[in-house]
Amino acid sequence: MNLHSVTSAADRSDADLMAGSMVDFGLIYDRHARAIYRYGLRRVGPDVVDDVVADTFLIAYERREQFDPARMTALPWLYGIATNVVHRHRFAERRHHRAMARLPPAGHELAFSDQLAARVDAALLVGALSAELARMPARQRDVLFLFAAGLSYADIAATLGIPIGTVMSRLHRARARLRPVLAALPSSGVDDHEIH
Repeated sequence: MNLHSVTSAADRSDADLMAGSMVDFGLIYDRHARAIYRYGLRRVGPDVVDDVVADTFLIAYERREQFDPARMTALPWLYGIATNVVHRHRFAERRHHRAMARLPPAGHELAFSDQLAARVDAALLVGALSAELARMPARQRDVLFLFAAGLSYADIAATLGIPIGTVMSRLHRARARLRPVLAALPSSGVDDHEIH
C-alpha cells in the first residue's frame, strides 16, 4: 500500500468504507473502536468490554448493508449495535455498577493529606452514582450513556429507534435520579451544568 492509497483511504467516508471490502471495513474499526470501547467500558466494566467491542464490530460487519449511506458517520449506528450487545450483557452491567458502588475509599494510610480527601470524595461519588445507575431502568441508562458519549438528541433517537421527545424525557428522568445523589455528597467536583 503506497502513501497515496493511505491518504485516500483516510479521506473516504464511512458510507464508502461500509460498501467496500473487509479491508475497508477495518478502517471503520480503526476510526471508531476507541469510542465504542470507552462506551462499553462505562456500561459493563473491564471484564466484558472486549467482548462488547468484538461483538459490536462483528455484527456491524455482518449487517453493513443495513447502514444508511446518507449518514455522515457510522458511529451512531455502531453505538446502537453496542447498546443492543450491552443489553445481552445486562447482568454484567448491573454487576459492574453494583461492584463500583461497594468499592471502599482508597488510601486510608494517607488520612491527613488532600490527596486522600480527593480520593475519598471520588470513591464516594463513584459508589453512589454506580448504585443509582444499577437501579436505573436500562432505557434511561442507554440514553444517559449515549449522551455522555457525545451523541446529539437526534443521533440518540436514530441509534435507539425512538422519537427525540422520548430521548429528552428519558434523559431528563435519568438526570433527575442523579441530582439528589450528587447533592448529598460533599463537594462532588461535578459541575452543575453536567447534570442539569
